[in-house]
Order: sequence, then C-alpha cells, then structure tokens
Amino acid sequence: MTDRRGARLLRPEVSATRATFLELFFDLVFVFALTRVSVRLIDIAGASVVELVAEIGRTSVLFLALWLLWSITTWVTSRYEPERGVIQFVVVGSMFGAMVMAVALPGAFEDRALPFVLGYLAAMIGRPLVIAAALHRHPRRAVPLRVAAWAAVGAVPWLAGAFAPEQLRLPLWLLAVAVDGTGLLLGWPLPRLGPARASGWLIAGEHLADRYQQIFLISLGETILVIGLTYSGEAFTADRAAAFAVAFVTTALLWRIYFHRAGHLLAEALRVARSAGRLGSSVGATHLVIVVGVLATGVGYELVIQHPYDRIDPVWLAFVVGGPAIFLIARARFEYEIFGRVSWSRWGGLAVLLLLTPALTRGSPMVALVAVAAVLAAVATADTWRSRGRGAEVPASPLLHGGEPGGDFHRAP
Repeated sequence: MTDRRGARLLRPEVSATRATFLELFFDLVFVFALTRVSVRLIDIAGASVVELVAEIGRTSVLFLALWLLWSITTWVTSRYEPERGVIQFVVVGSMFGAMVMAVALPGAFEDRALPFVLGYLAAMIGRPLVIAAALHRHPRRAVPLRVAAWAAVGAVPWLAGAFAPEQLRLPLWLLAVAVDGTGLLLGWPLPRLGPARASGWLIAGEHLADRYQQIFLISLGETILVIGLTYSGEAFTADRAAAFAVAFVTTALLWRIYFHRAGHLLAEALRVARSAGRLGSSVGATHLVIVVGVLATGVGYELVIQHPYDRIDPVWLAFVVGGPAIFLIARARFEYEIFGRVSWSRWGGLAVLLLLTPALTRGSPMVALVAVAAVLAAVATADTWRSRGRGAEVPASPLLHGGEPGGDFHRAP
C-alpha cells in the first residue's frame, strides 16, 4: 500500500501553476549569482585568445554548477507540493547553498574553491536526503536516493579539485560537472534499478514553464544591472549615454523575441503535453543556452559602455556579437520545440551577424552594438509582420505527443 505520509508530499493533480513567493525569493539569489558569473568574464575580456578561452572554460564550470542547482530545485518544486514545510525547508537550504556559491564564485578557482564546493554539495546531497526521509516508505523515495548517490560520487572530484593545485582544478571540476550532468541526463541509474529520468517525473507542467520564463527574466535582469552599474560608474558623456541607450534597447529586443508566440505558449504546450516531463527536459536544455547567450550579451554591454569608440579588441566580439548569436540559435530551437518549425528570421538574423563580424573587427564597440541591435530589431519586425492578421496559434511540437498519457502529470516508472 502506498505510504500516505509520503504521498502528501507529492503535488496533487489540481495544484497552483504559478511559482510560490518562496520560489521567487529563491530566484533573487540567482540575480546576484549571475552578476558574479559576468564579473569573471569582464575581468578577463582584454586578455589574449588563449587566456579568454581558458577563463570561459572555468566560468562555464561554475555557471553549470549553479544551473544544476537551480534546475533540479525547479523540478523538485514542480514534482512536490511547494507549500509543504519540508519542501520549503529544502528550497531555503538550496537558496543558502547558492548564496555561498555566488559569494565564492569570483575566486572559486583561486582562494575560495572550498566554500564554493561546500555550498554546492550541501544543497545537492542534503536536498535529496531530506526529501527521501520525508517520503517515508513511499515508493518514489527511490528517486531522491538515486540523486543523492550520484551527487556523492560527483562529490569526490569536486572536493579533490578544491584541495588540488590550481592547474588541476579545472579538469577535476569538469569531471565533477560531467558526473552530475550525466546523472541528470540518464536519470541517475543504479545497478539493478535502472534509470528514473526527470523526463518521466510526475510534474506540474505549467509550473515548470513559469519557472523557465522566470530564469530568462532573471538573466535579463542581470543585464539591466550591468547596464545601470556600468553607466553609473562612468562619466556621463554623450558617447556613453548613447551606448547605455542602445544596450537597453538591445535587452528589450531580446525580451520581445523570446516571448513572441513561443515564449507565451510555453505553459500551454506543457499543459497539453502527454509527456510534460519529456518536453520540459528539452526546454530546460534550451533555456540553459538562452541564458548563456543573454549573460554573454551583458558582458558585451559593459565593454561597450566603458569603451564606446575605442578601437575594438576582436576578442570582445565574442560577447558583443557572440552573445546575441547564441541567443538566436537557442531561440530557434525553442520555436521548434513549441511549433515544430523554425522561422526564417532566426536563421537570417544569425547569418547576418556572422557575415558582419569580420567587418566589425575594424570598427568600434559602439558600431558593433548598434549593428547587433539593428539585426535584432529586424528579427523582431519580421516576427510582427509574419504574425499580422493571423489568429492565435496553438502548440504543435513534435514532442507534445510522445510518452504515456497523463496531461500535465506523467508518472515515473
């Protein structure tokens, strides 16, 4: 017989679809954390290509650790009832772990490696153990126990990297992220038990959509902080004022392109999906890339506002142009996930950015940012023109009808 005490922890079939105030509070930590990610990249932006690639690798590891913590917490609150005291305790505990990671992040590969790792491991191992204990004898307690087991395996290279010399830290932490990411991807398989993939979890699909939309807005909020803090720290000259304005317009265009059609219909797509978990897993990977593109764009803003008409360092184009290009690639995938198609404006905008890049190496940062804004404005205009006179669309994703029946809720094996 199913344990009733544990069953009360699971989301009922009829539950709130919007994020709770506690989850929004949890997200505030990630506004701060994402600014710390940008700081590492901004500090190295003027370095050589080799140094830049190395720092991008280091920063990517730190960002992926934050993403894994946020992502799994999001799946937890979509699978379990977030109004339960145990789940609220888990969210607050994860929030504190993320805060420790964020504070340590700028020096995580230098003198703050251990605090970063301890904050991460406390959340990644402690969270599933608390949930497993709260589920009591419920059969689904096997899933958090699997998660804890994989996190414990990943803890070995995390801790080894924290105590190892700096030159060994990156390969060890790459291994650690690979272990944690592989566990999530494969469903934390254990011998004789098989996997329990997140794509098959019993979840509230509309709630998951709400959370992914919010992490996108958080990343946009980080760029707003970058724009405001950078401009307020510089002399109020006409050229910097122009850079400030163009950067803000660019952020507004990213918002417009994301939410046009597909962004608005994400919740509906997950609501009608027979396998909300499968579609949610795919959309989660897409939003990881979307956030990376937005963060890189934010780094470009700071470089442009600080040096609007200096001779551009070609390396800077990795952020000024590369960030929006990554965003358009991910947004094209997002459109396919919702509608099973990709609009020509996405690929057209990406092609124009790539074709303009060689010419932009001979101009100034301001010229590059204006070119990016013009391309994004053309994409947004094409979206509006294409939608004019058309009725409301409905989701038509090739992922909508896979898996077992279940609407918003899909039972794990």
